[in-house]
Amino acid sequence: MKVIEGVLRLKGNEKIAVINGRFNHIITDRLVEGARDAFKRHGGNEDNLDLILVPGAFEIPFALEKALSSGKYDAVCCVGAVIRGATPHFDYISAEATKGIATVGLKYGKPVSNGVLTTDTIEQAIERAGSKVGNKGAEAMVTIIEMLDLYNEMGK
Repeated sequence: MKVIEGVLRLKGNEKIAVINGRFNHIITDRLVEGARDAFKRHGGNEDNLDLILVPGAFEIPFALEKALSSGKYDAVCCVGAVIRGATPHFDYISAEATKGIATVGLKYGKPVSNGVLTTDTIEQAIERAGSKVGNKGAEAMVTIIEMLDLYNEMGK
């Protein structure tokens, strides 16, 4: 049986965007740094990494649509943080951001990762932004790197 699998390598010419929902920027700034670090550690050329800032997680799919429709990017890594509050707003924002990211990614057939945290508490978000549970921004970028290689391996 032939196994087709992506590996964690960049050639250095891949153009990747990170879209960051700035709301909860104390968390999301750390996610961006994790994504940037993972990109560099796996051979990415920092001149080929763009950071696109949007107000919050809900706006990520709109920027993703624009980024992918431009044809400028080989892949896009999305990061943000939605933290539960006392109202159902969390449920609506997290669901729509997740659905929007998936829908746009499928529409353009390019690797897209969802590194948007959806946590019950600020403490959980901090843990996922570089402390106890690692950095989900870095994990989202590693996913992009592997999927980009798999995408190329499968012949686009």
